[in-house]
Amino acid sequence: MSDTLIECRGLSAGYGQLAVVRDLDLRVDAGQVVALIGRNGAGKTSTLLALAGELKPMAGEVRWMGEVTTAPMYARCRAGLGYLTEERSVIMNLTAADNLRLADVKPEQAIALFPALGPVLKRTAGLLSGGEQQMLALARALGRDPKVLLADELSLGLAPLVVTRLLATLRTVAQERGVGILLVEQHVRQALSIADYVYVMDRGNVTLSGPVEEIRGRLDEIEAAYLSQL
Repeated sequence: MSDTLIECRGLSAGYGQLAVVRDLDLRVDAGQVVALIGRNGAGKTSTLLALAGELKPMAGEVRWMGEVTTAPMYARCRAGLGYLTEERSVIMNLTAADNLRLADVKPEQAIALFPALGPVLKRTAGLLSGGEQQMLALARALGRDPKVLLADELSLGLAPLVVTRLLATLRTVAQERGVGILLVEQHVRQALSIADYVYVMDRGNVTLSGPVEEIRGRLDEIEAAYLSQL
């Protein structure tokens, strides 16, 4: 039996008649952290939306646990998909504790992942720092024991130390729980420090892919060719 949790084959997707992702092959295996990198507008977020079921394929297919799926996003989430958008995935007018309760996540689960959440559980989420909000969002997602987590720009606007903590948590849950993680990340070097496999996107296509050990040695070249606008 394959360890592949989610993948796409020959996937094209976009908006209206415009395909912004074209002929894409990508896979995420159990326990694997996959980094999807590229300059702004390369098609990374659209790739996540297509994998999540929010964008319908124009061509090709998405597979979930080895089977072709056309299920909508809510059905994929019920089946074990977690999705963190680049906007903070918390309800700002609820307390941190109520955010967890709404996601059916116990406070002790969240605190085990992020001890810094303990003292702020009674605080309204909108009054938390950006780092605390993102810890809360990630705790909500991981507390539901997803099989696959799609994370879009987890580190956006956050301090480097917070980014390090968030990414370390992703690495840990991949190793210890077998969660497959697809990570779109602007902090490329930090992303590669926890990733197993890398896809580089440019103008809707994957232009380079490989194990992180192979890609890391070409990072200066990749940044100059594909990431200069980040």
